[in-house]
Amino acid sequence: MTMRTRDFSRRAFLKGSGALGLVIGVTLSGAGRALAASAVEPWAPNAFVRVAPDNTVTIIIKHHEMGQGVTTGLATLVADEMDADWARIRTEYAPANNDLYKNLMFGFQATGGSNSIANSFEQMRMAGATARAMLVAAAAKAWSVPESSITVSKGTLSSGTRRASFGDMAMAAAALTAPAQVTLKTPDQYAYIGKKLTRLDSPAKSTGTETYTIDVKLPGLLTAVTAHPPKFGATVKSVDMSAALAVKGVVKVVEIPEGVAVVATGMWPAMKARDALKIIWDESKAETRSSADLAAEYKALLEKPGAVALSRGDVESGFGPERTVIEAVYEFPYLAHAAMEPMNCVAWLHEGMLETWSGHQAPIMDQNNAAAAAGLGPDKVVVHTLASGGSFGRRSTFNGDHVTEAVHIAKAMGGDAPVRLQRTREDDMRAGHYRPLYVHGIKAAVDAQGNITAWSHRIVGQSIFGSFPPFAASIKNGVDNSSVEGASNMPYAIPNARVDLHSPVVGVPVHVWRSVGNSHTAYAVETMMDELAAAAGKDPVAFRLALLADKPRHAGVLKLAAEKAGWGNALPQGVARGVAVHESFETYVAQVVELRLDDARGVKVERVVVAVDCGQVVNPDIVRAQMEGGVGFGLSAALYSELTLDKGAVEQGNFADFEVLRFGGMPRVEVHIMDSTEKPSGVGEPAVPPIGPAVANAVAALTGTRIRTLPMAKTTLA
Repeated sequence: MTMRTRDFSRRAFLKGSGALGLVIGVTLSGAGRALAASAVEPWAPNAFVRVAPDNTVTIIIKHHEMGQGVTTGLATLVADEMDADWARIRTEYAPANNDLYKNLMFGFQATGGSNSIANSFEQMRMAGATARAMLVAAAAKAWSVPESSITVSKGTLSSGTRRASFGDMAMAAAALTAPAQVTLKTPDQYAYIGKKLTRLDSPAKSTGTETYTIDVKLPGLLTAVTAHPPKFGATVKSVDMSAALAVKGVVKVVEIPEGVAVVATGMWPAMKARDALKIIWDESKAETRSSADLAAEYKALLEKPGAVALSRGDVESGFGPERTVIEAVYEFPYLAHAAMEPMNCVAWLHEGMLETWSGHQAPIMDQNNAAAAAGLGPDKVVVHTLASGGSFGRRSTFNGDHVTEAVHIAKAMGGDAPVRLQRTREDDMRAGHYRPLYVHGIKAAVDAQGNITAWSHRIVGQSIFGSFPPFAASIKNGVDNSSVEGASNMPYAIPNARVDLHSPVVGVPVHVWRSVGNSHTAYAVETMMDELAAAAGKDPVAFRLALLADKPRHAGVLKLAAEKAGWGNALPQGVARGVAVHESFETYVAQVVELRLDDARGVKVERVVVAVDCGQVVNPDIVRAQMEGGVGFGLSAALYSELTLDKGAVEQGNFADFEVLRFGGMPRVEVHIMDSTEKPSGVGEPAVPPIGPAVANAVAALTGTRIRTLPMAKTTLA
């Protein structure tokens, strides 16, 4: 990637991301068209649209782009209602401002839960429709014609022989009062929604001109790396900095709450000096258990009742005589997010204020955490959001770990210079926040007719939300929903069912990971369903459909995936199919996998057929891309990835030992999108949960082996 230098002067950033909010640039029609936007007062009819004199429409994006296509999706909603020219659409990230840009589902400004489109669908369309109505009213007044005579297409207003661009009419629109109500388009009137549009972020990402945190240039900017404790919870007992300070290029070595940071003129001297540090760590309060220790403790907890997340019918009676009972224990490891861009942040303390530059997935949380770390009020912190090279939840930690670490370093430097904290891959993997380790125990029964008569499901794993107030308030009756989602709300019509939970306290930082609880619950539920279908002597698809009579959207994607995959048709020798269906974030996904055994890799997944129901589709090309990406991401976790602890220390450091799917392992993915008039839902995460169980069920069909411990590479198949 070619690095780009951009002028990141404070004035430029304040101008671009400060309090201006939405601006419809004001200019004159006709002869006044040449008037520069900067020469007129900004006008802010709402917080999401700017119209410049050159007819450029800039959409303010309140959600964070991490590769999921949200900038294009949100801009599509505004552009459609405005009837703007797609070729003239630009986007900018919103500043940290909870009043204007909060996530309507979360109540604070953040991106997650695959809800960017869902929570913004009407809000962004209203913003576009309001701007359009004002432009139309301005044109009608200027031309002395009824508003009903004016048509709008691709950023041009027309009435008879009169024509004007949005830019031409912006100043006149600025003099009007925004209408109290506007009428949104009906689906048959959409110009862009539901159509394949070119992604707005593709050119910059394809040409290496996108700006990431590593591209930030500031006068005197220094680079910092941190020596973190080898075990979570350990602290610095003593440090000998002398050898590190002798490295050419090193400016300062400072102790911070996260460890010992080396600040230098570049990455190489910083890393070299870090290697020269002699640190003695105090591990008296550190987490020292290994993954095997935790798994053993979790399995012991499977014998004890937990906090009840679901209770329906009489489970014990369901295990009555003449029932086939299956019991299984599932193990899921810690997982790193392993985003392509390791965590980083630029922090600059100066003139009584703090500025940060990073991929701020949760700007308000990062602003508050940065302010607390700096000892300033949030009003003294300016957060500049840049694009992220992936996240999968990693950049939304409740304590903003990499942001506060950068601020701690800047503060320890005394505000001498701006500092970029740059973590290496190894830093990121060993000092991260992880998808928790989980153990599940399921006991289920079918009767002689093949009906499921009982389902008892116990889950053990760390609570993600439980240890961070005020998020701990979301825990109800001892149940963190992020640990049980996908199990406590499973769709199948089982008369007697119970799901309960243990949330042991472990000193390993955990956080949401793409698809959160669904990443493990779907595997346990859907592989057990396959076992029960086999015990009942029924086809796995037919078995599920019989239990989904009241779940038409689950059934719809399952039928579509089965049909498109040719479920039931003969396969080549040595190839088998598996199926799974799952709902997460109100999006329904079914997948059918075809695979064969592979001497080198265990299994080779050759084909995945995906059926998805995400309500109204904003951009089908992005939906397909997210389904494909979710399949690849989910295959990595199912087949290869695990993060393990040895006496509390993370054993993996890079992709050599935290293995992910290689290009050659990516199967052919066929995506089929359901027609729907339902409200739109997210697509960033829902393709991940079904792929693991679909693969496991295909392996069972091929070999008879039921894999209950992930990753599958730990199981020898024959």
